Amino acid sequence: MLKRLALIAVMVTGMAVSVQAENYVFDRAHSYIGFAVTHFGLSRVKGNFSDFNGTINYDPANPAKSMVEVTVQAASIDTKAESRDKHLKSPDFFAVDSFPTLTFKSTSITPKNEKSFEVTGDLTMRGVTKPVTLNVELVGAMEDPMMGKRLGFTASGRINRQDFGVAWNKTLDAGGLVVSNEVDLVLEVEAVVPKEKQ
Repeated sequence: MLKRLALIAVMVTGMAVSVQAENYVFDRAHSYIGFAVTHFGLSRVKGNFSDFNGTINYDPANPAKSMVEVTVQAASIDTKAESRDKHLKSPDFFAVDSFPTLTFKSTSITPKNEKSFEVTGDLTMRGVTKPVTLNVELVGAMEDPMMGKRLGFTASGRINRQDFGVAWNKTLDAGGLVVSNEVDLVLEVEAVVPKEKQ
């Protein structure tokens, strides 16, 4: 009887641990931070940042108490066109010499259902901070002896780059803009609990 009670106690303790809040870090090799803008009103030009880090304090029992922080190195921008990337790093756009990072820090998380959330936070770009809301989906979670504890999220949102002082543009002779002011953000994130904390 005592052995059975001890086993039940261990199982209950294990269940409690599995649902407590934990700190995850972005697995950069399996994550993506990208964006898309409209060019000449005709096509969607996409790009991404290759150098970034992020942390998630995820509380599965109370997602509203979770927190997210992301830091992106602006100079790591990549649109698969060297001359365009050079222009994007210049003072016309990101001014990476003066403002080397972009940051996002969550201020509130609103669950819509078990796997969907609205995450609102402060986005800082070119020294300007504005609130931004992302639509976030929990893709899944796993706990594996080899791979460790992992979470998968996708997130999307839209900002107006003019709000952050990324103001360069040209008006076409026929009307319209060379580059849209609206920028769509896309994140695919796999995050892991560091080995030493598992």
